[in-house]
Amino acid sequence: MSSQTAGLLFDKDGTLFDFHQSWSAWVLELIDTLSKGDPGHRDLIAECLEYDYQNKAFHPGALSIAGTVKEQATVLAPALPDWSTVEIEAYLVRAAAHARMVPATPLAPLLGGLRDAGLRLGVATNDAESSARRHLEVAEIIDKFDYIAGYDSGHGAKPAPGMCTGFAVAMDLDPATCVMIGDSHHDLVAGRAAGMVTVAVLTGMAGHDDLAPLADAVLPDIGALPAWLAARD
Repeated sequence: MSSQTAGLLFDKDGTLFDFHQSWSAWVLELIDTLSKGDPGHRDLIAECLEYDYQNKAFHPGALSIAGTVKEQATVLAPALPDWSTVEIEAYLVRAAAHARMVPATPLAPLLGGLRDAGLRLGVATNDAESSARRHLEVAEIIDKFDYIAGYDSGHGAKPAPGMCTGFAVAMDLDPATCVMIGDSHHDLVAGRAAGMVTVAVLTGMAGHDDLAPLADAVLPDIGALPAWLAARD
């Protein structure tokens, strides 16, 4: 591993877990539940979430991909006029905690190897911290992380750098020795603003050409991190 690197900060959805495989089925179920079988209401909810219900795919750049739960609640509000945005946000947090996460690569051996190499590991997600913790617990990897922050943890949300800066401060590390790894502009902008190295992965909804201008490296998935770190020496 590279002596230049002391900490790795991971986004969750699209980075630790494959975005489409993890969230598309969950969104379909959410839309069906909230619409109660009404086709017009179903289409309105799907439109608010920027989700193509017929083709079972998120529209490119959809807020649901990288936005916070609070932002998602705000865009859903027109489709749920009897709910307050606070109620929608709380519902989404509860529902998201039970989404079935599909790892982007075998996570336990990868993260264990990185920890054994002396690296400090963290998670910075625009999901709620409670949902993130549940997903990491179910995946049996929560013990691999020294730091877990969500949009509601007090550091702000990405693309602002607060969660990234918080990781460096909590770990007592120079941000320049930390790497922010993510699948979206939000992740990479946040990492750069915090003074970190940025690595993009292609297990989210964005492509190589979209992410490359903001990344110091673009990898197919986080399974390629050990080789990339070793090459930095």
